[in-house]
Amino acid sequence: MADHAADDLAGHTDDDPAVRAADGLAVRTPGARVERAAADEDEDVWDTIDRLRTWLDANRAHGGREGLLLRVLKLSEEVGEVAQAVIGATGQNPRKGASHTWDDVRSELCDVMITAMVALRTLAPDAREVFAAHLASVADRSLGTTPPPPPPPSPPTPPTP
Repeated sequence: MADHAADDLAGHTDDDPAVRAADGLAVRTPGARVERAAADEDEDVWDTIDRLRTWLDANRAHGGREGLLLRVLKLSEEVGEVAQAVIGATGQNPRKGASHTWDDVRSELCDVMITAMVALRTLAPDAREVFAAHLASVADRSLGTTPPPPPPPSPPTPPTP
């Protein structure tokens, strides 16, 4: 089945076959209960992302430039899992039928977001500010705090004879 975000792993044990965290984002030890990524409800999302990045850095197989590239490449894998879940939710594969639910799709989208945030945090120590500035720029461009430019004028209509 699809990978699930760390929140979906709360309450499972390591030997539970249903437990499979995306890129090992949940901290697990044999027989131990899986802890929520954000145990404290008041914890900031970026604080959780920083803790996940720190944990991944301490447990990675490859470091340096290769590790960075693999972390960014992980996004492609997660996006592929979204596509797989959508295909499964819509029953588009006649051999498998409806193999996923829309809850699976939502979970996979969350995995994409988490993976992207961890990758951004890996590239930018000030990821919170980088993301906030970029989001504001996209919102301004799309939603417009400044009016969009006027459409180009229509070509003149030729006079009728």
